[in-house]
Formats: sequence, C-alpha cells, structure tokens
Amino acid sequence: MRWSSQTEHSVKGKTMGIFGVISWCIFGLIIGAIARFVMPGVQAMGWGMTLILGIVGSFVGGALSSLVSTGGSEGIVNPAGWVMSIIGALLVLFVAGKLQKS
Repeated sequence: MRWSSQTEHSVKGKTMGIFGVISWCIFGLIIGAIARFVMPGVQAMGWGMTLILGIVGSFVGGALSSLVSTGGSEGIVNPAGWVMSIIGALLVLFVAGKLQKS
C-alpha cells in the first residue's frame, strides 16, 4: 500500500511530537545561556526565563533570517540557524533590559 504525502507527514508528526518539544527546550536553554554569557552586565533571570529567552530569540532570529534570505536547510545542526538564534536572543535580551530600566 502506498501512503500519500499527507499520511506520511501526519505519522511523522505524531512520532516527533514529544521529541520536538524536548529538543526545542534544550535548544532554547543553550541559546539563552549563550546570549546571557555574551551580553555584558548581569541579567537577573533563572533557568526558566533563560529557556524562554532562547526560544523567543530563536523565533526572532528566524524572522530576521526570513527577511534576509530566500530559504535554506532546516534542522537543528544548521550553523546559520544557531547564529541567527543567538542574534535574536541578544536582541530580545537588549530590548528587555531597556524596557526594564525605563
């Protein structure tokens, strides 16, 4: 029996569901920690906020990347994705610091 591409996608989505969430959390924590390390000054936030910073920064970096480029490879091992995620997290951290001071 030959599966359609829609069936293959839904089966693959169910298999990767929990692993996708766990990998996003690990990725977010790593990106958030790198951004906090690179940004000068002290950021008063715990592990949870660092994780959220990394995930939000990844979305911001992905949005910036989509404005600049026309496509690319997907995956967690893509170096450009890591760089843009860190840049996005630094941007979020900078804006949050400025909003907190005012």
